[in-house]
Amino acid sequence: MCGIVAYIGTRQAKPILIKGLQRLEYRGYDSAGIALINKGHLSVYKTVGKVSKLEEILDVSNTEGTIGIGHTRWATHGEPNDVNAHPHYSQSRNMVIVHNGIIENYASLKKQLMSEGHVFESDTDTEVLAHLIDSIRESENVSLDEAVRLALAEVHGAYAIVVMAKDEPRMLVAARKGSPLVVGLGDQEFFFASDASPIIEYTKSVVYLNDGEIAIIANNELSIKTIENVVKSAKVQELELQLEMIEKGGYDTFMMKEIFEQPRSIFDSMRGRIDPKNGTIFMGGMSEYQYKLMNAKRILIIACGTSWHAGLVAEYLFEDLARIPVEVDYASEFRYRNPIVHHDDIVIAISQSGETADTLAAIELAKQKGATVLGVCNVVGSSIPRATHAGAYTHAGPEIGVASTKAFTAQVTVLIQMALWVGHRKGAISEGELRKILIEMETIPAKVEAALKLNEQIQSLAEEFKDAQDFLFLGRGVNFPVALEGALKLKEISYIHAEGYPAAEMKHGPIALIDDKMPVVVIATQNNQYDKVVSNIQEVRARKGRVIAIVNPGDTEVSKLAEFVIEVPETHDALSPLINSVPLQLLSYHIATLRGCNVDQPRNLAKSVTVE
Repeated sequence: MCGIVAYIGTRQAKPILIKGLQRLEYRGYDSAGIALINKGHLSVYKTVGKVSKLEEILDVSNTEGTIGIGHTRWATHGEPNDVNAHPHYSQSRNMVIVHNGIIENYASLKKQLMSEGHVFESDTDTEVLAHLIDSIRESENVSLDEAVRLALAEVHGAYAIVVMAKDEPRMLVAARKGSPLVVGLGDQEFFFASDASPIIEYTKSVVYLNDGEIAIIANNELSIKTIENVVKSAKVQELELQLEMIEKGGYDTFMMKEIFEQPRSIFDSMRGRIDPKNGTIFMGGMSEYQYKLMNAKRILIIACGTSWHAGLVAEYLFEDLARIPVEVDYASEFRYRNPIVHHDDIVIAISQSGETADTLAAIELAKQKGATVLGVCNVVGSSIPRATHAGAYTHAGPEIGVASTKAFTAQVTVLIQMALWVGHRKGAISEGELRKILIEMETIPAKVEAALKLNEQIQSLAEEFKDAQDFLFLGRGVNFPVALEGALKLKEISYIHAEGYPAAEMKHGPIALIDDKMPVVVIATQNNQYDKVVSNIQEVRARKGRVIAIVNPGDTEVSKLAEFVIEVPETHDALSPLINSVPLQLLSYHIATLRGCNVDQPRNLAKSVTVE
């Protein structure tokens, strides 16, 4: 999500910035821009669209200069357009900034600055930060780097920034918190980038900034200090990876990278929305419709594929936590079956891309029938957020692998928050229970991180089953949709036939398939249906089925019955899909790679299904 490139040295900056932005295109973006300083002039060039469009603008401009910053933007605050594209000027237009991340308190900062006479051109949180830095610089009469430090002390949120000012043309200032930034060290030249892919062509000596650190290039030297003004030493590292690997963050595939990004994407999907200390949830994008949600007689959820599975999880959550009846429908079926929709129904449309054709058509049908439609989507400015009345973004970041992983858990994360938000306002859950769940939600990224450490164990397990012809996935309650999602992942990327079922339904047909060659994956983590799942496993073992069980630490019953056991951290039942889906993703991934399949681009599949 978003990409930063910056250069200061003796070469012309423009070609370095453009090439760097091209190297970062894989990250996903909707607009691009650069800023250059040349002979005391500070110029910004930016446009919605691809880097190639930016190049066309630059071809007809005087773009000399040996210092510059560049950015590819993935919209968060404000729709994708030329004005909201980065870089952004300060009020005085003496300074510019590029920024990845989210400034959570930008609204209050903006209000304060407007009261001081500042006028803003864009809808972005980034422009607010540019104004704040330059305001401090002028009012306190301090250097650029000190102004950045003082401004960041007032900021809440995540960021990677690079700042430059036309009256300090031999200085670049950068900082990070929660968003990566690397410094490249060359011969009388320096580079900044979101990752090493734009840098490796010029140097292999890099410094990775840590959270809370500020890097200053001045007088052809690098210095680092913290926001608290503590001087730090630069730890120089040598790049060893090839460019192709760096573009995937050091992972073999985008899918593996995205599986391992889930602690971050889940965190980002909660960031700024939950406050466990005070037991509160903020769903600002839907606040206008909170009373309609609270008074809804029914919620209809429409989606396709993996998003449909997230919707099935939400069915359990809304009925349990908010006590609202829920129906989940495939968007393709909903739009063609003349559905009964009442004006007081709430429709929730879920889509990773925001461009799914069947879901878009279902939204329009629901709106025609008078329903209020809310969206859960990952792509800012896409068609579904524009078509719905309101909604919430997942903030998973661009998902390049066709088989969805982090988008699924991000969707579930947002849906959990929506159910808690409504349930609390209705009085369906107490203050104490809400606070308990929110406190546990804060631990989920770390628990997902712990589940990811099972990767090698699961890779060994995949060796055992890579030649299987069929798989069965079983789960109960909120983990039944997780079983469906596990089966879908295996089908999508390994081309092995797999089915997901509610565990109790196995005896109503699928049990006929079980023999000593049938792998059966059972989600058997602790909940109020645990004893029933144990009975279902006994039924499989009695037919010599090969049981792979997902359990919590300390399990005794299932561990005696299963041939293979995968232990994942325990959590609240409503949150368990966020953890339990991870080993299923890893299992599918390793089976597929052992079979020689292209996991990033499975045959016959597209990332965004924009046709019926």
